[in-house]
Amino acid sequence: MSAGERREDAVRAALHEFGRGGYEGTSTAAIAKRVGVSQPYLFRLFPSKRALFLAAVERCFDDMEEAMRDAAGGKYGQEAIVAMGARYRTMLDSGVHLKFQLQLYAAALDDEEVRQIGNTRWAELWRTIGELTGEPADEVLLFVARGMLLNVLTALDVPYTPGAELGRSLREWSEKV
Repeated sequence: MSAGERREDAVRAALHEFGRGGYEGTSTAAIAKRVGVSQPYLFRLFPSKRALFLAAVERCFDDMEEAMRDAAGGKYGQEAIVAMGARYRTMLDSGVHLKFQLQLYAAALDDEEVRQIGNTRWAELWRTIGELTGEPADEVLLFVARGMLLNVLTALDVPYTPGAELGRSLREWSEKV
């Protein structure tokens, strides 16, 4: 396996491990073990734990953007929005990206560099969604806001019906709790 392939494996492993334990609670030894390499070799791939975390931040946003582009795949307008929403929900199913996003947002509160990368990448994702769908800013806002709501619902294991029935299903759920 090439060093580039090992780097990609390390970043994928970092998404899992940092998602589970956050930046402070994750050891590079755990990441190296998940990749199947020694810790010294991991440090040949990435000069520091921080560099690996920042690479995982970039990978998380790359994955979201790639998923949105793939889901839109020639669709436009609301058809693209629906397809992108469905793809995002499948990303949430594994928990990997959601856990990492939550850790990323927590880290950004205290870390200017993480906050700046997150800010830049969110702007890129916003523009990508707008370009792929051709929808106005208010529709992009609704799509992104719904995605953030799905993050919370998934994290709290709230049952819901996606799509047009989301509001009704949440009302019914809230009345039962």
